[in-house]
Amino acid sequence: MIRAESLTKEYLSGGQPLAVLKDITFEIASGELVAIVGPSGSGKTTLLGLLAGLDRPSRGRVVVDGQDLNRLTEDGLARFRVDRVGFVFQSFHLIPTLTARENVQVPLELRGEDGAARADELLARVGLAGREHHYPAQLSGGEQQRVALARAFCNRPRILFADEPTGNLDHTTGARVVDIMMELNRELGTTTVLVTHDLELAQKTRRIIRLSDGAILEDRETHP
Repeated sequence: MIRAESLTKEYLSGGQPLAVLKDITFEIASGELVAIVGPSGSGKTTLLGLLAGLDRPSRGRVVVDGQDLNRLTEDGLARFRVDRVGFVFQSFHLIPTLTARENVQVPLELRGEDGAARADELLARVGLAGREHHYPAQLSGGEQQRVALARAFCNRPRILFADEPTGNLDHTTGARVVDIMMELNRELGTTTVLVTHDLELAQKTRRIIRLSDGAILEDRETHP
């Protein structure tokens, strides 16, 4: 489902190139649940952005679901994300003026679909039945992240990218969010890539890719 080939990402720092990622190569099979871990500054979020087509590599390429992202225009990348990708972020990124249901419906509305029934189904699936008409300010952090998770799955994505989805949550609430993510991964077969600094949560996934200083230090199965 995802193939990274010799990915390198460089930025200019003081007029000199600074390599954030260095010759990263790996594959992720369809339906896999993978955690990318590493200390701050190791390149985790940069790698996730390249895999999701949010940024372009300095060298190398990313092939997702048979599509070479390097060959897509910006409009093509945007359409690719709308059609095939779901996102969950640390800071939730809910629209404050929309209810929980309306927030979940956003990806389908971008495709010209209503999606109210689908939104209610997913909100119930993440334990928020009866909270459809609540605004983000009326929900706890854990509830907001569950709304964000429902939104990410609303368009039935083939791939889910989650960037530190438990970073703003206490450990118990974060563990519940990851458990829901894993349940949806199993039931829907969505390929899931999770970036986290929490090694205990990462151990719940089937595979861990550990980065250090922009390179892969370890790539192993966990068999949780």
